[in-house]
Amino acid sequence: MSIRTRYEQELKNVFDRLILMCRHIESAIEKCVKALMERDSELAKEVFEEEKLIDKMERDIEQSCLQILLMEHPVAGDFRDVSAALKMITDLERIGDQARDIAEITTQFGDEEYIKKLVHIPQMAAIVIQMIRDGVQAYINRDLELARSLDRTDDKVDELFNLVMAELTVLIKKNPDNAEQAIMFMMITKYLERIGDHAVNIGEWVEYAITGEHPKKE
Repeated sequence: MSIRTRYEQELKNVFDRLILMCRHIESAIEKCVKALMERDSELAKEVFEEEKLIDKMERDIEQSCLQILLMEHPVAGDFRDVSAALKMITDLERIGDQARDIAEITTQFGDEEYIKKLVHIPQMAAIVIQMIRDGVQAYINRDLELARSLDRTDDKVDELFNLVMAELTVLIKKNPDNAEQAIMFMMITKYLERIGDHAVNIGEWVEYAITGEHPKKE
């Protein structure tokens, strides 16, 4: 077997495990938000276990990437592909951490009725899940336009984040007793906003893998 054939097989193996890691991350986000909506502490605890699995997958993919880099005569494009994958799994692992953080907060709500209807938080979750999925697919399919679109999609996440924060601020001003719940909702919303930022990072590393240039922030 030639080095090139072996390299392509190993990279496909990384692709396959990235897809699996992505699915577990999507599941973790879905579960933590559903646990919040349904006040299901047992479902929230499932996210803790899923996050451990995501951590293990990051370590395994990292090891595979390092083995690829040790192959003989890798070309510049090889380095970019593997370097991008290494950066992407770091962002994916952090997203898993943030899903776990949301699940942890979810278990801290008492039995009191929520101070607001949960409309925008699940909307944010749906958008960031799609962003993560698109980022990984853009890498696998070398889809530059899809990778670049993530930054624009993140604007929708930021709009929802600002909307929720404004609503919660009004609720605190209206009644200081709302503050405890409002702060927890603010934290959950902030974690979702950060997940969107990590998805944008993934898109930028895909762009680097394809073009050799990392987009610069204005």
